[in-house]
Amino acid sequence: MAPSRPAFELQPTLTGKLIELRPLRSDDWEALFAAASDPLIWQQHPAHDRYQEDVFREFFRKGLESGGAFVAIDRKSGQVIGSSRYHDYRPGESEIEVGYTFLARSHWGGVYNGEMKELMLRHAFRFVERVVFLIGRENWRSRKAVEKIGGVLVSTRMNHEGRESVVYEITAPAFAARLGERARE
Repeated sequence: MAPSRPAFELQPTLTGKLIELRPLRSDDWEALFAAASDPLIWQQHPAHDRYQEDVFREFFRKGLESGGAFVAIDRKSGQVIGSSRYHDYRPGESEIEVGYTFLARSHWGGVYNGEMKELMLRHAFRFVERVVFLIGRENWRSRKAVEKIGGVLVSTRMNHEGRESVVYEITAPAFAARLGERARE
């Protein structure tokens, strides 16, 4: 019998060298919308109009309600640069989704996204054996970013909005091997 795991802590504060992830709060609206209001961020995303205030307001509301959303803060400048969240925790399958991630274009290029995902994966693997990423089929930018951090394409699945998505996964052993150390330290 596998040892029991503690309940998943969906909104810790996670701190790296470049960014801090902390729970999303209602007073983050203005700064997060400023980061999200660039149409190019959403160009390949299925919700390509998310840069519009009314559309983003709904995204923000759902993030607050989810209990798993983070705001990403650049530690050097203190600026809000994006968001991500844990979603669809499945304890019976030892799985959680990481998604709804975006970064301001000023922080594109890999190092910020890489650190954000590493912080979230390190935390997640204290509680689950598998992390999945559901990505729009044509969202090549996000697919490439997940592949860059070790995500492996495994299937397709309908997301919670009824859109077919490609599913990438990272397992705890694969994450540990990629880091060259134990992922659950």
